Formats: sequence, structure tokens, C-alpha cells
Amino acid sequence: MLEADVAVVGAGAAGLSLAHRLSGHVSGMRTPSVVLVEAPPGPLRPPRRTWCFWEPGRGRFDAAVTADWGRLRVRPRTGAPIEGDIAPLRYKMIRSDDFEQLVARQLRSSPNVRRVQATVEAVEEVRQGAHVHLHDPGGGHRILAARWVFDSRPLGSLPAARTTLLQHFHGWFVRTARPAFEPGTADLMDFRTAQPADGLSFGYVLPVGTHEALVEYTEFSTRLRTADGYEEAVRHYADDVLRVGERHITATETGVIPMTDAPIPRRVGSSVFRIGAAGGATRPATGYTFAGIQRQTRAVAAALRQGRRPVPPPAHSARSRAMDAVLLRALDSGRADGPALFCGLFGQVPMERILRFLDGRTSLPEDLRIGLRTPIAPMLRSAVELPRLPRRPFE
Repeated sequence: MLEADVAVVGAGAAGLSLAHRLSGHVSGMRTPSVVLVEAPPGPLRPPRRTWCFWEPGRGRFDAAVTADWGRLRVRPRTGAPIEGDIAPLRYKMIRSDDFEQLVARQLRSSPNVRRVQATVEAVEEVRQGAHVHLHDPGGGHRILAARWVFDSRPLGSLPAARTTLLQHFHGWFVRTARPAFEPGTADLMDFRTAQPADGLSFGYVLPVGTHEALVEYTEFSTRLRTADGYEEAVRHYADDVLRVGERHITATETGVIPMTDAPIPRRVGSSVFRIGAAGGATRPATGYTFAGIQRQTRAVAAALRQGRRPVPPPAHSARSRAMDAVLLRALDSGRADGPALFCGLFGQVPMERILRFLDGRTSLPEDLRIGLRTPIAPMLRSAVELPRLPRRPFE
């Protein structure tokens, strides 16, 4: 039997972030023993992903940052683009392989964190802790006994919600023959894509240099596309909208992020908790998750080192979640024109303030002023309607 103070299940962004924050000794504080359980190579491993977030100046994971930008741009379906400086913030991109390598180097030298490859079959609460039942790659079974368990594995199904949209995307990392990109500016939303019958779509461009970028097609809707449908959507955006010319695809990424107003419980039992997307770290109205993971794991690590009960806090405030619920309902009902709403918002509110708003770092007066820049009638109708709507499972 393995034993540890803390078991971290899953080695995606959340699991690695928590293990990283708990590694090593901090003067005057507790140093808990940690076992990080990662799935063996195969379908249970998290897919390769790109995570984006923003923060002022240098940050904890800068050594893994592929590129960062000080200006953002939103392009309406027609007309002039909307651009803005986000100083003192920087919009940063990290690829999951680089993040894992950075964290792995730290963990290899940590005396209190051990990595174990195994499939988790069950997590069972016991007196004063929990048992994590493991199936080793060689076929053996063993138990990991821990005082606290933090499970970051994806949920098997979404909780019942009043509104659930899917943010689904497919992207190409491309290298072009001619200069095709502006390295200093990231295109956050480009609505010159073909809009679906229900929901909205936009392009997303993160330039790494004049010849290299992540070019992505993103859709907010309730139905997924076929694999061929995603390829065609990205091809149309890269070749017909951006007109990048001769290009070579060096890598691809595909993903689906639920955007839901469902309450996602972070506590499974007295000693078992969920973290990451499984613990509500995703911002419901945008799909951004990495910054929420860092707030959550920072608080959990501080509680463990201080000997307090390490209940993961909400990654987003109640006010933020309430505003997101109204926006999701307005988009899902078709009352609000998504491209017009977002372009109007970015055109009237400084981009730095919008980013602070998305991180929950704006005041109530600022939130109200931002709300007044959205279509008032559709948003009010959606807000009034929400309390009467039943919560239903997503199908």
C-alpha cells in the first residue's frame, strides 16, 4: 500500500499545477507528502492542448510560454477591426507539452512529490481519509491511502443546467511561405467566419512570428461538427478569409469545452475534492480555465501547508457566474446577436478592463457599466426568465 498526505489524481493542467505548488519545502510551513497519479499512455491521458491566460508582467510559468501579446484585436463581420492595448497585462499562450516538461523538471528534484503511472479504478472514503484504488500498467492492483484526495479527471456527465452551450474548436499550427501574421497582436475573435444557423463562430489567431501562428476555428453551439466539417471550417478561414497563401500545417488541436450555468460541486466527500475543469475552474461564458485553475490550486496549496482544511474555493465569484448565466441564456435563446454583442462590448470598453472583468477583478460599479454596454432588452429578459427555468441534463 502506498501512503501520502495528498493524492492528486490526473496530470493535466490542474493536477500538475497543484503538485507543482506543493513541491519542495517552504520555510515555516508544512511540507505534505504528495503522490501524483497520472494515466498510462493511451486514451485516458489528457490530449495535447494550448492554454491561454493573462497576467501583469512575469509569471510563475513564463519558462513554458510559447508567445505573449500586449495588443488584442476583434474583427466584426464587416467594417474596421477593434484593437486595444492591454497593458499592464500580457496575453500568454502555453502549450501543454511545454508546461508538463517545465513542471516535470521541478518535480524530479522535489523530495516530497512522487509520480505514479496507474489507472484509477475507484476512490473510496475511509476513516480520516480516502483510498485510491489503482490498476498498474503491468496488471497489478494496489491502494494509495491519503488524508486528502484531489481529483482532476473530467466529469463523466455534466450536471443539470438551465443553459449549456459547447465551445468546440479545431486549430492548425501553420508555417507560411510569406509573412502573413502580426507578431505583436493576437486576434481574439474574428467574426468573418461563416456563422452557423444556431450559435456563433469566430476565428482565433495567435501569431508566434510573421510566418507562424495558431489559426483556429471556434464555435459556440449545442451540436458538434464532423471531423471533415472542422477541417473545412479552418481551411476556409486560413485560406479564404486570412489568405495566408502557401502554408504547412505543423500540428493540430481539437477540443470541446462545456459552457454551462450548472453548479459544479467541488466537494465529493469529507476528504475528496474536485479541482480544475471538473471542479468548476472554467469561466462559464468564455471557456477560459487556466487562470481559474491557478487561483484554485494556489488556495488549496496554501491551506495544506498551513494545516487548514483544503476545500477548493470557487474559481469564479457568485456575481460572475450570475452574469455568465444571463449571457449564456441570451445567446442560446437567440435573443442576442453574438457577434454584434461581443463587438459592441469590445468597441466600448477598454480591453484591459474586459480582461480584468473576465478574471473577476472588477468592482460592482465597473461590472454594471460593462453590463450597460450589452443589448439591454435581451439581457434583462433573459435575467428575468432564468429563475423560472428548470435545470435539465445536457443531451
